[in-house]
Amino acid sequence: MERVPMTKQGADAMRTELAYIKGEKRMGIIKAIEEARAHGDLSENAEYHAAKEEQGLNESRISQLEDKLARAQIIDPSSIVSDRIVFGAMVELLDCDTDKVVIYQIVGEDESNIEQGRISVTSPIARALIGKEEGDDVVVHAPSGERAYEIRSVSYQ
Repeated sequence: MERVPMTKQGADAMRTELAYIKGEKRMGIIKAIEEARAHGDLSENAEYHAAKEEQGLNESRISQLEDKLARAQIIDPSSIVSDRIVFGAMVELLDCDTDKVVIYQIVGEDESNIEQGRISVTSPIARALIGKEEGDDVVVHAPSGERAYEIRSVSYQ
């Protein structure tokens, strides 16, 4: 069974979503199915079919979240003491082409959000950064081409 690395915040967000979709959302879907059944003939009832499809998607998401949480390897970045970049690291980078400074935290696949500066551990940039340390130069082989960065700082919060 393959472990799924995630931060404590990512696991908490998954648990919150799971509680919502198993409770409030599931009950809403059941109510929608009951109302659609009350309209009569199910074979030509679009509301019924839409509610049943939503129910299937919801149950699938529940299974997916339960599986990932069961396999979760929760990592607390604040407990890490390392000069090298590992999962959970907050990394400040200087883009050598544009002189723009960017800050990323390396997190699990399900908690990545580029707008929040959280990149997946499986992304090209994170794979290039793992194992490096402050002051190193890194070349990232991304689908859009090669990008060069200088690692300015590494921290664990």
